Amino acid sequence: MHPSLVLWDWNGTLLDDVDLCVDALNRLLARFHYPQRYDKTQYREIFCFPVQDYYVRAGFDFSRTPFDELARSYMEDYIPASAACPLADGALEALDLFSGAGVRQVVLSASRRDTLEQQVSQRGIRSRFDRLLGLGDIYARSKVDIGLAYLREEGFAPDRAVMIGDSVHDAEVAAAMGVPCVLQCAGHQSRSALQAAGVPVTGSVLEAARRILT
Repeated sequence: MHPSLVLWDWNGTLLDDVDLCVDALNRLLARFHYPQRYDKTQYREIFCFPVQDYYVRAGFDFSRTPFDELARSYMEDYIPASAACPLADGALEALDLFSGAGVRQVVLSASRRDTLEQQVSQRGIRSRFDRLLGLGDIYARSKVDIGLAYLREEGFAPDRAVMIGDSVHDAEVAAAMGVPCVLQCAGHQSRSALQAAGVPVTGSVLEAARRILT
């Protein structure tokens, strides 16, 4: 029996913003006078949640510049530039598969709600989703509470939902909610990193959708 609800991660799952995030990280490092730079492969190895830990892994020193200042600077660069990011390969087909199967779809993201609304609407797919669930600030903390609140409000049993994401954190969020999870490795973390999460790992969002619906 297929699920009645899909909780989609957004960045790196439905939105292909990985190349932008690599560039934005390198611009942030340059802006604050750090010498190191990262390519996409290296980025996918250091990326993690919480975002503070990722910044430490990238080499930022919060005693030089506080995390919240770095985060603000990053988002001032990222948000306007993200308008050019495409949807992930196969994202529309995956959304169509679930719609055709009568599955409700929701975005559950660590992005700010206003950013999420803007990015989803820019791509003409807002009507695909019952709700866009984002956080209230730019510091990208946990998605668990807003996800659980939605399940309770709408009367969904966690085991009738599934989460699709691209990070170990998505698997952790799903586990904390009691929701099954499938990860896809075309986003912000490498397949090897994702395999440590102990949940199914696929090559793309479309592959993830097909796996869930078979």
